[in-house]
Amino acid sequence: MFGDLQDLYQEVVLEHGKNPRNRRHPEHFDHEAIGRNPVCGDALVVYLTVDETGRVADCAFVGEGCAISVASASMMTEIVRGKTIEEVQRLFKAFHAMATGEGEPDTAGLDEDDVEHLETLSGVRQFPVRVKCATLPWHTLAAAMGGQASVSTE
Repeated sequence: MFGDLQDLYQEVVLEHGKNPRNRRHPEHFDHEAIGRNPVCGDALVVYLTVDETGRVADCAFVGEGCAISVASASMMTEIVRGKTIEEVQRLFKAFHAMATGEGEPDTAGLDEDDVEHLETLSGVRQFPVRVKCATLPWHTLAAAMGGQASVSTE
């Protein structure tokens, strides 16, 4: 089973790394933050638009990074669209627990497809030096939602 999960992880990272979704600078956005991973050299900006109902209407990113950070940013922008800020925060906490192996992820009430995608990407925990690459976009999104201008993994 581990081999199948590792193969799926590699496939997902390669696909999203080569063909990232929502890699663009939107014309309009409500929140933005810059994220940096000095160890790997990843640097990105996350843009977020929240509609009048408190749901994510758009999420996009620009920047450069390794395949893992680009894939994570790509998947993140797809997963959070249509979610409330509270749901996005819960997804971030669940993914962080999955990727780091720190604690049990609380996935109760979260969309099963979203959790499945996050579990696939969480295969990064097998490569501890790459965990910060995968979590950088999520930390940057959290910074944007919290009104912070920037965040670093160091």
